[in-house]
Amino acid sequence: MPIEAVIFDIGNVLIEWQPERYYDRVIGEDRRKAMFAEVDPHGMNDLVDQGHHFTDTIYRWADKYPEWREEIRMWHDNWIELAAPEIPHSVRLLRALRSEGIPVFALSNFGVQNFDYASTVYPFLNEFDRQYVSGRMKAVKPYKPIYEMVEADCGLPPQSLLFADDRIENIETARARGWQTHHFQSPEGWAERLIAEGLLTEAQAR
Repeated sequence: MPIEAVIFDIGNVLIEWQPERYYDRVIGEDRRKAMFAEVDPHGMNDLVDQGHHFTDTIYRWADKYPEWREEIRMWHDNWIELAAPEIPHSVRLLRALRSEGIPVFALSNFGVQNFDYASTVYPFLNEFDRQYVSGRMKAVKPYKPIYEMVEADCGLPPQSLLFADDRIENIETARARGWQTHHFQSPEGWAERLIAEGLLTEAQAR
């Protein structure tokens, strides 16, 4: 079936998301490993992605671990440094698709408040035809409900959706629902897929 819409994940597809790299730089790798093992900041972030308030969730988490309070609060106070930099080639692909009149959606595990903040730093986040943000939807990848909600909202057949995500478990759920999928590992590979599908020319996909 022809592709009627292209769906981008955001973290590690359009914006690098490597919190470990930030903490290694700021507090050192050994201390970061100790912190992450003890306080599970990714578990904290999962709550934000599910729709819990960004500030309240992180500050409450910090209060649970007084010895790590300052470091945990960095996840909030310096958050944009964790979610950086953008991946320029992927952004160009997003814009090239839209310039061709191809609907482009975002489907991302992302909190409400930090997505709104990121949209002021990364203007391309405002350029999607539809934004499917887990915190707003109160549903997260890789579980079926969020994919069902996308299908119901956009009204397109699952087989007509092409979805790129860096996490294989998110891809597998989409594929099981009939979506066309691309396991994102580099913008160059994603560009090649878009060319192969006839959505962009080689010049457009540079």
